[in-house]
Amino acid sequence: MKILPTQFDGQSIRRVYDEETETWWFSVIDVVQVLTDSNNARRYWSDLKRKLAQEAGSEQPYEKIVQLKMIAPDGKKRETDCASAETLLRLVQSIPSPKAEPIKLWLAKVGYERMQEMTDPALSLDRARQTWQQHGRSDKWIQQRMTGQETRNKLTDYWSAHDIKKGSEFAILTNIIHQEWAGVNVAQHKEIKGLSSHNLRDHMSEAELIFTALAELSTRQIAQSVEATGMAENKSAAKSGGRIAAQARQQLEGQTGKPVVTGSNYLPPGAPQAAKALGAIKSAKKA
Repeated sequence: MKILPTQFDGQSIRRVYDEETETWWFSVIDVVQVLTDSNNARRYWSDLKRKLAQEAGSEQPYEKIVQLKMIAPDGKKRETDCASAETLLRLVQSIPSPKAEPIKLWLAKVGYERMQEMTDPALSLDRARQTWQQHGRSDKWIQQRMTGQETRNKLTDYWSAHDIKKGSEFAILTNIIHQEWAGVNVAQHKEIKGLSSHNLRDHMSEAELIFTALAELSTRQIAQSVEATGMAENKSAAKSGGRIAAQARQQLEGQTGKPVVTGSNYLPPGAPQAAKALGAIKSAKKA
């Protein structure tokens, strides 16, 4: 698990992990600033986009830029152009800079670490455990988080093998499961917790982790039992799996009188996002 923002040559490069598509997105403006030391990196990037748009070919890197909300210098969330590491490597080639090679090596290292983790998943788990320990998570919480991730990986492996595309289709199915078990979708759950560019699961309580894992385990086993293939059949399995966890959640809430989905998080005290959590909870309940 990576920490935000990342540092390159003493300068911050904002990045956000989209847990639904399982992709890291980097702020293009921040990379342009590092490369050019420009007084107006936004203007430089705007001019570069126009230049790229005029070039021949249909596979221009600027076409793969997406807009995501990130924390701006004034502390507010604002939409900014973002790119994957692969797209950034192509953009860097368009910017004359003595820092081009170092930042390409840095981006390649990000990709290399990911390849290492795919080849040896234990590396990813070790890095994640170290990060969670540094952030004060208990051993019990860490174990539950890692167990839940293993359950998640088995589900996505099943999806990949049964005509579900990584990215948008993973996100759709994940949202269905989450909506069913939690009563709110992933974005609403993050809002309730006052999160922005954070990984939702890294801010879940032990109970939230357990019910997420139950929903995803149930979904996979139901899908396997009917050999669900393609979106239509896997959507049905996702709804059924989520409902099983929802029933268990409702029974627990009925016995304890306490909600499972809460605004609690692991943000540092006084973080600006946390102040919004209470209002988000009320809004979600009304919806």
